[in-house]
Amino acid sequence: MRTANEKKVKQPSASELSGTATAQRIYDLVMDSLDSSKAIDIIPINIRGKSALADYMVVASGTSHRHVNAVADQLLRTLKEQGLGTSRVEGLAGADWVLVDAGDVVVHIFRPEVREFYQLEKIWSEDADTVH
Repeated sequence: MRTANEKKVKQPSASELSGTATAQRIYDLVMDSLDSSKAIDIIPINIRGKSALADYMVVASGTSHRHVNAVADQLLRTLKEQGLGTSRVEGLAGADWVLVDAGDVVVHIFRPEVREFYQLEKIWSEDADTVH
């Protein structure tokens, strides 16, 4: 039985979570999910200090529309199961390029041809200037 002084504990959303430990936790979940979904050519990019958008960007590929969709779906389920279910998603319907914004980690999942066209890794490489 709850008393009047007890407060209901609310699970924080990804946007409410902050700090290096949280960013690392989300990053680890993302990398594990992408690996278990058999995403290919997974490239993590540390953008801490380069952008206020996130601490990490992860770029990965799927072999087809169906695989891109499955990788993104698995990632979203993993994040939700870990209490981080408020991730924003773009591009899931077309599955050429799916963006998952998990707060401190932004994930791009491409079909190989689309990834080659945009070359996000090159834009965000270590040698790139700071983006504001």
